[in-house]
Amino acid sequence: MSVPLLLDNISTVIVRLVKLTLQPDKIDDFMQLFHEVRNTIAAFDGCHRVELLQDTERPFVFFTYSIWENEHYLNQYRFSEFFKQTWARTKPLFAQKAEAWSVHLVDRATATGF
Repeated sequence: MSVPLLLDNISTVIVRLVKLTLQPDKIDDFMQLFHEVRNTIAAFDGCHRVELLQDTERPFVFFTYSIWENEHYLNQYRFSEFFKQTWARTKPLFAQKAEAWSVHLVDRATATGF
């Protein structure tokens, strides 16, 4: 049995998750860099939000969580000069290669009173 897509009006929205494993002694450098660039990222056409998450068990593992209007806008950002410059500053802080996923929101529930 097929489950209908409940969020047809946002089916093109892209959620981008990027896992960043940092060198432990580079966390402060990364936090400062993210603070410098976060508003510029959020101001890109088609970006609805960008957030930084930190693993609860491994404080040197971070995730960026961003929401984009569609793949076109995400790619405009990914291939921008700003992204290239930011990535060049970020890569030396890694302990491992970054991992990234682009996913579609399929369904959601929100707790009342939250």
